[in-house]
Amino acid sequence: MKTPGNWTLEGFFFGRPQAFRLFCMLKEFIESIGPVQLEVMKTQISFGAGTKFAWVWLPQTWIKKCPDNSITLTFNLNHRLSDERIKTSVEPRPGRWTHHIILEKEADLDDSVKKWIREAYTLACIRRITS
Repeated sequence: MKTPGNWTLEGFFFGRPQAFRLFCMLKEFIESIGPVQLEVMKTQISFGAGTKFAWVWLPQTWIKKCPDNSITLTFNLNHRLSDERIKTSVEPRPGRWTHHIILEKEADLDDSVKKWIREAYTLACIRRITS
């Protein structure tokens, strides 16, 4: 299934078919925006376009009381969002805001979330060019 340094999508989502379906829907949308690099690690999956701009991880259901079938989507923007779906926002570096939202069902990947992901992708492409 998975071994250190050889992580797979199937292993990451083992036993969580609904979370895997949500991820596949999100992945399909992100890949429709433009070329991306996907990296599967032990605890997260990242999307990059020169620099990383979005991550998916499984919520700590026993700590945060998140549904077992959900996924956490994290993305970077150059400003702080104000939306009730944002679970946390932090500014790890000046002008770089990291936002976390929980996706529980297909409808959660709505036009607002898609807009934020497109914006994060665009910023990653700009950072790649200016770096």
